[in-house]
Amino acid sequence: MSAHPLRLRQVFVRGLELQARLGVHAHEKAAPQRILVHIELAVEDESAAVGIGPDDLARVVDYDRVVQATREAVARGHVMLVETLAETVAAAALVDPRVRLARVSIEKPDAFPDIASVGVTIERTRL
Repeated sequence: MSAHPLRLRQVFVRGLELQARLGVHAHEKAAPQRILVHIELAVEDESAAVGIGPDDLARVVDYDRVVQATREAVARGHVMLVETLAETVAAAALVDPRVRLARVSIEKPDAFPDIASVGVTIERTRL
């Protein structure tokens, strides 16, 4: 008897705009700057295999909770590295045991006047 394949659903938050104290330069420490946060989660959807109704809230990850955790991480104060903030957001998303993978991108769109955006994307998986 073979097990059914893992069923995944993609949950995302795109373009969460926040004011963050983020960076290593003096001007980045002195005042907040605009950042854009994008979060993609690969979420187990095993209940789909057992016929639980599509509107059952037990099947879904609350993206409002993920957004709130991101806002709280930014509100804690200055963070030196974009990578550190992205790690914090990914770790918060992975608290839900159904989240198998968290991909977090953080952009600093105003870092340079002649560049649309700079930033980082990290990807973390549940082991």
